[in-house]
Amino acid sequence: MNTTTPLQPTLWRTCRVLANRTRLEMFRLLLRDPGQTVSEVARQLRKPLSLTSEYLRALESRGLLTARRVGRWVQYRPSPPTNPNVSGMVAALRATFQRESSAIDIIFRLATAFTHPRRVEMFRVIQTRPHTLEQLQASTRIPGWALLRHLKKLQARGFVTERGGLYTVIKRADALGQELARLTAR
Repeated sequence: MNTTTPLQPTLWRTCRVLANRTRLEMFRLLLRDPGQTVSEVARQLRKPLSLTSEYLRALESRGLLTARRVGRWVQYRPSPPTNPNVSGMVAALRATFQRESSAIDIIFRLATAFTHPRRVEMFRVIQTRPHTLEQLQASTRIPGWALLRHLKKLQARGFVTERGGLYTVIKRADALGQELARLTAR
């Protein structure tokens, strides 16, 4: 629980943490009512204390939550906007939860686009300019079968499209999609 060291989380690891509906429920709960303890979150979501603690620590490790010890208890809250490494992500998550009735499903779906470092690498390459499959393979050195599998995921999640043999980035209109695309440039 080191809150003094600035975190520079990798996008794919952050997305892996977000690609869990229970962790997203916990994050939503803390957006609505920040400063809750592990016990309070576990009780409200009817989850085991050990699982709740593990999941909250995972969100904290990615910089999305901050923890504060108060006596025997640890209170969690969304990271403040002053943390430049994650303020955009927390703001985008907050906006998604405020605007979307099925926010958990939407966030889960978008996060799974970047749960693998190869997909992040591929997206970065395609962001520079449209690429053919052969150009993309030459740039990334990812085997063809894996390249196709990862491209399908990026296409299914609405980040990449293929037209005339060229793969291009889709400009996202939603805050979370924009933030995820922005973070691939790091």
